[in-house]
Amino acid sequence: MSIAADLIRGNTDMIILAQLMNQDSYGYRINSRIRSATDQRYELKEATLYTAFRRLEEAGYISSYWGDEDSGARRRYYSITPQGKLAYQKMLEDWKIANDLISRLITPESDCTTEAL
Repeated sequence: MSIAADLIRGNTDMIILAQLMNQDSYGYRINSRIRSATDQRYELKEATLYTAFRRLEEAGYISSYWGDEDSGARRRYYSITPQGKLAYQKMLEDWKIANDLISRLITPESDCTTEAL
């Protein structure tokens, strides 16, 4: 069973920033980690990933540089900035609040009393 992309789509920036919190990385590796973390049930489309990179870089949340690989094609690496770390923390706080609210809204109450209208 795959995860509905619509449930995750609004969190793309936070997901990418989370992947960059511990180390710099490049697009293919980030997407591989996302697939691995979700047991192959979710991945970002390439266009979505690179559009998000541009958006995050324009916002000042990430910066990029070219790697110096000895073999194969050069990779563009992305690094989270101090401003990006603050933005990630804010996004995470907002997500936790939204997650709590949605959980409350979609969980049926155990006592199914009906209030008078």
